[in-house]
Amino acid sequence: SGWDTKALLRLIVTSSTYRQSSRMTRRQWLQDPHNRLLARASRFRLPAELIRDGALAAGGLLVERIGGPSVKPYQPPGLWKETSNRPYVQDSGAALYRRSLYTYWKRSVPPPNLFALDAPTRETCITRRQRTNTPLMALVLMNDPTFVEAARGLAVRTMLRDAVDDVARVEWLFVAVTARRPGPQELETMVRLIADQRTRFRGRPQAARELLSVGQSPLDKRVDVVEQAAWTALASVLLNTDEAITRE
Repeated sequence: SGWDTKALLRLIVTSSTYRQSSRMTRRQWLQDPHNRLLARASRFRLPAELIRDGALAAGGLLVERIGGPSVKPYQPPGLWKETSNRPYVQDSGAALYRRSLYTYWKRSVPPPNLFALDAPTRETCITRRQRTNTPLMALVLMNDPTFVEAARGLAVRTMLRDAVDDVARVEWLFVAVTARRPGPQELETMVRLIADQRTRFRGRPQAARELLSVGQSPLDKRVDVVEQAAWTALASVLLNTDEAITRE
């Protein structure tokens, strides 16, 4: 490739070995328990940047334009004031949804949503990232504006599908997040959850409006507020599942 690193990376990630499933048969386990022969893929949690980008892509928000200056997406207000007098001026519009690769990085105050998902501080070079699992990660995926807004977008995409009922919409939503069809018990649980959330937001319309006000993307007027809030809640649950943030 003439040291074309982009072509080299594309060759690696599109190879049959890299694209294998992590599932294994009993025979594979007995013959090669440590996977020395690479008969299956390794299962691990995705890097922080891929988790964020995947959520934005699922919500139809990800801006895939290549190149350009760094951007400053959502951060808790006043965070930079703890270490310096320089304020954090948040970007707006499409800059909020650019790939995490372009996120402005201040070493003394790294982006908290990425840092909570084990992104390195960049104070020193590292050869391998740590992988941890903590309750803080689930809180980020549930409450960070980027992920709530991604759930909003995913909810609208789901509702605008040409589906006849909740079951069909739930199936599409599940496939969009996990790349597989739900099992009968999973489907039943999610249909029951969407019904519960619908009832909840009908009784609390202000809570529905507050949920849909998270993020800068405007409220989609084509979709009922209560319905959109209910499906946003379900989308948020799915984006927080193990399969949504794990390389299977």
